[in-house]
Parts: sequence; structure tokens; C-alpha cells
Amino acid sequence: HAPVAVTALRAADLEEFVKGTSFDLSDKELFCIEEQDVFNSIYSLVRDFTCLPPGLKFNLVEALRSNLSVLLPNIDSLSRASMSSPSDGIPITDRIASHRNALKIYSFFLLSIVLAQESSADSGTGAKVTAHGRKKNPVYAWNWEAQRGRIMNLVANSLEVDLTLLFGPGGADERYLSFASKCTYVLFENQNVLKDEETRNGLCRIIGAIATRHQKISQTSASVLHLIHKYDFTVAHLAEAVAAAEKKFGDGSLAISLIREIGRTDPKDYVRDGAGADNVGRFLVELADRLPKLMSTNLGVLIPHFGGESYKIRNSLVGVLGKLAAKAFKDVDGNNSAHSIRLRSKQAMLEILIERCRDVSAYTRSRVLQVWAELCEENAISIGLWNEVASVASGRLEDKSAIVRKSALQLLITMLQHNPFGPQLRATTFEATLEKYKEKLEEKESQSPAEGELVNDHPLGEVTVGQDESVSDSCLPSSQDQTDEDHMFVDITNLEQIRALVASLEAGLRFTTCITSLMPILIQLLASSSATDVENTILLLMRCRQFQVEGSEAALRKMLPLVFSQDKSIYEAVESAFIAIYTKRIPTETAKSLINLNIDCSIGDLAALESLVSSLVLKGEISSNTMSALWDYFCFNINGVRPVQCRGALSILCMAAKSSPSILGTHLQDIVDIGFGRLAKEEPLLARTACLALQRLSEEDKIKLLSTSTRVFAALQSLVTSFSLPEKIWYGATDKAISAIYTLHPAPEIFAAEIAKKSLSSVFSALGMDGVSNGVELETQNSSTITELSAMKLGRFLFVISHIALNHLVYIETSVKKIHKQKQKNEKSQSTNEDSQVDGSKNSE
Repeated sequence: HAPVAVTALRAADLEEFVKGTSFDLSDKELFCIEEQDVFNSIYSLVRDFTCLPPGLKFNLVEALRSNLSVLLPNIDSLSRASMSSPSDGIPITDRIASHRNALKIYSFFLLSIVLAQESSADSGTGAKVTAHGRKKNPVYAWNWEAQRGRIMNLVANSLEVDLTLLFGPGGADERYLSFASKCTYVLFENQNVLKDEETRNGLCRIIGAIATRHQKISQTSASVLHLIHKYDFTVAHLAEAVAAAEKKFGDGSLAISLIREIGRTDPKDYVRDGAGADNVGRFLVELADRLPKLMSTNLGVLIPHFGGESYKIRNSLVGVLGKLAAKAFKDVDGNNSAHSIRLRSKQAMLEILIERCRDVSAYTRSRVLQVWAELCEENAISIGLWNEVASVASGRLEDKSAIVRKSALQLLITMLQHNPFGPQLRATTFEATLEKYKEKLEEKESQSPAEGELVNDHPLGEVTVGQDESVSDSCLPSSQDQTDEDHMFVDITNLEQIRALVASLEAGLRFTTCITSLMPILIQLLASSSATDVENTILLLMRCRQFQVEGSEAALRKMLPLVFSQDKSIYEAVESAFIAIYTKRIPTETAKSLINLNIDCSIGDLAALESLVSSLVLKGEISSNTMSALWDYFCFNINGVRPVQCRGALSILCMAAKSSPSILGTHLQDIVDIGFGRLAKEEPLLARTACLALQRLSEEDKIKLLSTSTRVFAALQSLVTSFSLPEKIWYGATDKAISAIYTLHPAPEIFAAEIAKKSLSSVFSALGMDGVSNGVELETQNSSTITELSAMKLGRFLFVISHIALNHLVYIETSVKKIHKQKQKNEKSQSTNEDSQVDGSKNSE
């Protein structure tokens, strides 16, 4: 009979036709599909499957899938029945043929449905019909993704069972396998299909079964490599398929074939096909991650590609070596000989990685350093190799390529974080502890070997240098201070343990010395034009500070001027580092850290510190509780506060006042009493800082100050005109005092004139003269006295006059601008009033 023209049927007839076919499949025996009428009906529906309504699609697919699900267990039963006489009288050969044909037909129809549905224009829209789909009240729940996943896994099941009885020792029918393979690879080319986990798993199982169970290795390898080269999204899934086949069937032939095929490819082909080379490289890394032992035994065919021109393949091989070094040799089972072979193989791989750090390609050098960082995280670097890696990373900090420097910085950060030498990396502490154990070792070696071995059996004997284990933190310098060296000294009497510990301490000292020696280079990198250099250098310095590396604190202060960088990422890196280092959970500790930073800062760094503090106060990163703690330090409300800390606290408060001026108004009297009191003579910058604080007052606080200004201005005048402050303190304080007078005083020109007169009078009062009118008499004085006055007091007088003149000039210019601005405002107001009067007169007319 000819196939039915499904598209020509009316809706009611089509529905009846599909239901009848589905009923035949469910009501008759499984092999009814071989009947010509049933076969033609199903063929007609599958050929025009995309034209069917969702409900009819569901009926047909469910009927076919259900029958195939029942057929598969029957095949297994048939295998057992073939060993005995048939009970129903049907020859076993006929039953085998029926099962074989039914399996092929059901699989063919289901795979054809999948291809038709995926290739149709509405394959994405004909998925799920629910309450929010195209139909409000659907009769059938048609979820194509779920159906597709069930179909592919069912086909995979059919390929994984033993089909020898059906197809003979030669394997399944070639056309049947070819069609299943074609469908699988077509679906693999669709990224949306691979997003569905159930479908993806089914496809991977089909690939593994055809290649391994049915021995189609070469054909599958070619198809898989085609997908890898052409579609980057298939790489990880294909690696999973290959690994799953090896695990399920215990046969790594497919993986080996792929590795060898990649190894046989001409390296020049990878240069021409950059995208393909990238995909192949990723596939090798994924495969090494999943099958490390198999990859390690077949690595030799890939090594020649290290000399190829494609850096992408070199990068991937570097990644493969990293995966193998981390995973392939963790299994320590077996005899000592096998373990020794594994260690030698691992050492050879690590030596290749060391060598590749000097590759001609910057991309490869960068990738190698990234792999070393991954090995650090996996604790796969022995203590014996640790310092060699650190040395290589240190050298790469001066690489001409920014991406290599970035990877080197990140590697050093990782090495510090995972270092096996303890949480404190002070060279002095290591040296002291090492010296003690060396003395103990010399003492032990001078004894007889037997005596040294029998004294103690400390568990530290497990620590050996040059193997995978990291030395325990308990036998290395801890986070104790240097004064606690005796406490850190562990009493070990076993000779081998002492030798291992001495070797470990020497390695720790070398690592600490290496990191410490990097500080000048890191300071240079802070000034780099590359933002990644600066960001990662800051992160490395922060990690160094965490491990108390000498010089890291001073180097970190060099980052402060970078807050003025125009690069947003650099500014954010500096701000984040500042918050992490100097802001604590406890406000008192935050205040103390900020005060100490202020005290140690240079004049140039203070401007950067001021910008950071004012910004963080505005953002709320520095809390009001911290402000209160700073006032406690300034007012000596905390025990043990030194004058320099008092001044540092007021300086930080002045910085905060730049964005929040009201901070200073609450302690105005304390600023005057302490800032211009007796402590001003002890602390050089206290009076100067107090003057700056007065200038930073809010406008409201300045008005309040005028009501009680007598004492404030008297203190400022005394500071300028008296000789109570030492010369090194006086000049800086006077500069700010005169500026404060011109900022705060309502009539600064009058008050400044009084200061100038008083200053003049103080200069010549020692000669018993009033002013400068007695010039003739002045000439008759002893010349030594004149010289003395010129050196001490005349210089101060000239300094006062010059600064008053400078501030007065600024004051005049500011006043003129204010007057001019007010005049313009008045004229504008007058013009507006006149216009309104004219408009009013016109309206009255």
C-alpha cells in the first residue's frame, strides 16, 4: 500500500488516523510494526510529523517510545531463551529476525522524528503547551525537550545492550549505526539542544556506545574531531562523552585514538586554523582533567607540538601537564617501583613547565605561570621545587609583556596564600629558629647514630623534603612575635626529623628572602602605566603584609598617591586596599591604625591620605564611632596616648572635616586648649594642625566662634609674636595661624596690623628701643648684638610681614569679588523691579 497523504487529511480524519495507528501499536504485539499497513501508517505520520498538532505528536511518540522500551528487555530474554528449546514452537532464528527488524524500525522512526522536529522552523516554539503557551486549555502536555531527552536515552540504551545475538559477531548493522551516528552529530551541532542535560547525556552515551561497544573507533574519532574543530561549545561535552565511555565500558580506545590523531596532525595546520587549535587545546585539557592516567601514558605523542608554531596548542599542552601533575599521580597504591616511576614522570613534567616559563610566546609564558598557581592550590608542588618556582615567578615580574607580569603577580599571591612554611614570613625569625636547630643537629651528629635514633619518635619524622607533602605549620615559625622564639622551638631529638626540619627551615628562609627582595620591584610596578600591574601589585603587597613580610608595610604606603589616578580601576583598587588594611571592626583600632599611618606619612602622602579619608567618611566607610575614638585620642581619654598620637588624631579629624565640617565643631574648646597649650611645645606639628582645624570649621561653627573669639585670637596672636615655640616648630605654625586669622576674623586687616606692630616691637625690645625711629642710636649698638637679632628675630619678623602681605592680597581679591558679585545681584534685582513696574503701569492703562 502507498503511504497516506497526511497533509491532505481533514483535522477530524487526521485525529482518527493517528489514534488508530497508536491503538494498533499499543494493542497488537511489538512486532506489528513489521506489518505493511502499520508500517506505512507510521511512515506517513513520521514523514509529515511537523504538520501534526501537538496532541497527536504526543500520542505517536509515546506509542513508539513505549514499544521500544518493552522491546529492549525482550532482547535480553531472547538471549537466554536461545540456549534452550523454544516453548511456543517459533524457530529461534525467526524470533531473532523479528527482534532485529523491530529494533531497527522503532529506532529509525524515533530518530527521524527528532531530526524532523529539530529541523523544523518551530522546533523552539512547539515545545511546551501549558496554561501560558499558545493554547489556554490544552488537552495534551507536549513538552518536546522532555520527549527528546527520553528518546535519545532510549536509543542509547538500545546501543548499550548486547546485540550480538541479533546482528551476529560482526556487530550491529552498518546502516543502522551510521544513521544513529548522523542523528547524534547533527544534534550536537545545535547549542540549544546541548543545554538540555537529559538530551546531552543521551547523545554522549550514543557516541560512547557506537565507538566502544560497536568498535567504530576510527569513524567516531573523525566525527568527534570535526565537531571539536568547528563548534567550540561542544568541547567540554565531547570530553565528557569520551571519559564516560572509558568509565562505562572499561575501554579507553576512543580517547587514545583521539589523542594520537591530534598528535599526528601537522603543527602548521593549527597555525592556519586558530579557532580549531584553541578548541583542540581545550579538549585536551578537559580530557586530562577527566582521564589523567590515560592521558599521562599517551602524552608522548603530543610533546612534539611544544616545538610547533601555534602558541594555542602549546598553551593547551601546558594546561594538560598541570592537570596531570595535580591528578595523575595522587594514587600511591602499588609497589615502591611503580611509585618511583610515577614520581620521576611527574618530575619530568614539572621540569617541562619550568622550561616553558621562558617560552618565546608571551601567551605561553603567562599560561605556564597560571598553571603553577593552579598546582599551588592543589598542593602539588614539593618543598624542594617551591623556591625554584618562586624564583621564576620573581623574574617574570620584569617581563616585557603585561599579561605575563599579571600572571607572575597572581602566582606569587597564590604561593603566599598556600605556602607550607607557616603564617609568618619574617626572615629574622626563620634565621633565629634555624640557628637553634642547626646547633641541635650538630650536637646530634656528633653522637653515635644508634643513640640519636632511639631517643624520640616524634611524628615530625614524616616530614621529608622533595616530596609532595608540605611541612607542617607546627614545626615552623608561627604567628608569634620574635620575642617568642623559645616558645616556638619544638624539642625534637630524632636525627632524621631534625635534618628534615632544618632543610624545611632553610627552604622557608630562602622563600622569605626571595619575597622580601621583591619590594623595590613592586614599588616600581606601582608606578606602571598598566592598570593590571598596579591592581595585582597592591593585592600582592596586601598578602605580604598579612604574612608580615619585611618592607611590605612601607611599600604599601607608596600606593597612596595612586588615589589621584585618572584610571577608575586603580582608584578603586587603592580604596579597597585602604579599607581592608586600615579599617577594623573595633573603632578604637581603626582610629589607632589611621593615626599611626598619618604619623609615618611623608608630606606628599598626606595629601593622598586626606583625599581617601574625606572620601571614605562621605561614603560611611569610616564610621562616627571611629570619629569618637579619634577625639578620645586627641583629648587623652585613652591611657598611654603620646603627644604625637594626639596630633595625628587631630590631623585625621581635619581630613574628615573636608567632607563633613561639622565634625570639628563639637570639640572647639579642646582644639584651642590642647592645640595651643603646653603640648604644642613638645609636639612640633600640634599647633599647626590646630590652626588648620580652625580653618576647616563649618560656617555655623565659625559664627559661633566669633561670640567667644577673644581667647582663640589671643592664642593665635601669642603663637605668632612670642618666642615660646622652637624655631623648627614656629615657622610652620605661624604660616597656618596667619591663614586662620584671615579665615576667621571679622576684620583681619586690623588684627593683622596689630600682630605686625607687636612682632616688630618684639624684635627690637631687646635693645630697649621703641620701634625703628631711633635709627642713629641703633647704629651705635654693639655689632654682635645686631648680628644676633638678625639671625633669630629679624627673620621671624620678615616671615610674619611677608605672610600677612600674601594673605592680605588674597583677602583683598576675595573681597573685591564678593563686592562685584553683590553689585551684579543688586543691579539684576533693580532691573527686575523696574520691569515689573512698567508692566503694572501698562496694565492699568
